[in-house]
Amino acid sequence: MENLNREDLYSLEKYVEIRPDFRAKVMAHKQIRVVPIGPNATLHFEDRLSMQYQVQEMLRVERIFEPDGIQEELDAYNPLIPDGSNWKATLMIEYGDVEERQRRLAQLIGVERQTWVQVSGFERVHPIANEDMERETQEKTSAVHFLRFELTLEMIAAAKKGAAIGIGIDHEHYRHQLDKLSEPLRGSLAEDLD
Repeated sequence: MENLNREDLYSLEKYVEIRPDFRAKVMAHKQIRVVPIGPNATLHFEDRLSMQYQVQEMLRVERIFEPDGIQEELDAYNPLIPDGSNWKATLMIEYGDVEERQRRLAQLIGVERQTWVQVSGFERVHPIANEDMERETQEKTSAVHFLRFELTLEMIAAAKKGAAIGIGIDHEHYRHQLDKLSEPLRGSLAEDLD
């Protein structure tokens, strides 16, 4: 999947015009690519379209139109676009109650490394996590993690041929899994691969 460049983006004026339709298209696309893992964790699989939306929204909100500012946003979001041999996702850990969230984040240190994907017939793949910055301390983990799941050529071939894909978290304080993703999500993830 190619990175975004300035030519892929709408001007601020054009984006304001098309934003309602573009946003509706992106929200429908993103909805397919969101996977709850148990009651308190969600994986949001990112791709070129979801990142284009993020960049466009940042440019709109911050009123960025200078080339250097646009490039800074592209540099920040392009690393979240899969590059053909991997899936990239944002892991969100969500507890509505603030005190419970603080207690659980203290228990869930390392949860990002215990998250996995599995192409049927192959070993689980654990992610390379938080390449942009450290997101945990000795006291707690973050509620948001950025994950990259690197796949072998054999896994890629199997996924593209329709193999089932499972996903889960196997942390001592949070164990949940889905043995088989929905077909729309499985197909969308297969399209991320070369």
